[in-house]
Amino acid sequence: MRLKLRFVVGSALIVAAVAYLITTAIRSTSEYYLTVNEVAARQAELGGQTLRIAGRVKPGTILWDPSSLTLKFAIVQIPEPDRDGAVKSVSSTDPVSFNVVSTGEPKPDMFAEGRDVIVEGRLLSAGEIAATQVLTSCPSKYQAKKAK
Repeated sequence: MRLKLRFVVGSALIVAAVAYLITTAIRSTSEYYLTVNEVAARQAELGGQTLRIAGRVKPGTILWDPSSLTLKFAIVQIPEPDRDGAVKSVSSTDPVSFNVVSTGEPKPDMFAEGRDVIVEGRLLSAGEIAATQVLTSCPSKYQAKKAK
């Protein structure tokens, strides 16, 4: 009977350890991202925290210095698509935007104006994000240009 009790206790410890590893792995890899408008509404509360923010690169704001690997740009809220599913362009006068500064990382291959990005980094005061990672996304639906 003593051997059976040791086996049950040992099995329970192994199951508990595996369950702990699974839950911590899921928590660390399933981070929720916030939109630009959500961050702007909660900026005082979120200041200094590490966040993931989804937005669109604002036209005319990209500054890339390849010698120091410094990328600066602004992100704005991703506009809702039209009724026919067409992607709207970002206005250069969008009132809510955040300045992003990423240093020490190469510029992502598909990074461009008007591209959707997810920025992971620390929210600083004055609406600036010190990015540790910039992820770009490719369009989910390719459409041919309409003939005029």
